[in-house]
Amino acid sequence: MRSFLDRLYLAAGGLAAALIALIAVLMVGQSVLREFGVRTGAVNDVVAWLCAAASFFAMAHAFKHGDFVRVTLLLEHLGERTRRAAELVSLSIGSVAVAYLAWSACQFTYESWAFNDIAQGLLPIPLWIPQLSFALGAILLWIAMLDELLIVLRGQLPTYVREVAQRHARGDFSSEV
Repeated sequence: MRSFLDRLYLAAGGLAAALIALIAVLMVGQSVLREFGVRTGAVNDVVAWLCAAASFFAMAHAFKHGDFVRVTLLLEHLGERTRRAAELVSLSIGSVAVAYLAWSACQFTYESWAFNDIAQGLLPIPLWIPQLSFALGAILLWIAMLDELLIVLRGQLPTYVREVAQRHARGDFSSEV
């Protein structure tokens, strides 16, 4: 199961990176086409949806690798037992909050599909298609948070702490900037 989950998070991060590359290609292409007088207004809609999709697909990968915004100033100054308790409390609260986010995102996407909502921009596509990345990304983040909660419950060091420590051991402090 560990291998499957790690590959899932890596695939989501890879998809997010590919979407960012696609955004760059579309924006450069749009700039070039504008110089030739070609109208490219619908590209703005697509880029906006891809930005959201890249963000949501990157969340689980970023969380697991310690790149997610976390409050560690307090945790770093706690003793081992207190820190573990604080990690358990924060991961429990976070898991519940992200479960609600995932449920709401899925409900929102389903309602768009059920009511056949169509985008109001220059590209009239069903809204559930771009909204699906929100729902899937939220589900992946929820799975990652539950994964970390189980790791800490087993008495192990959270993956995001281990990943940051390994980067620091290699002399990589880029995420601290």
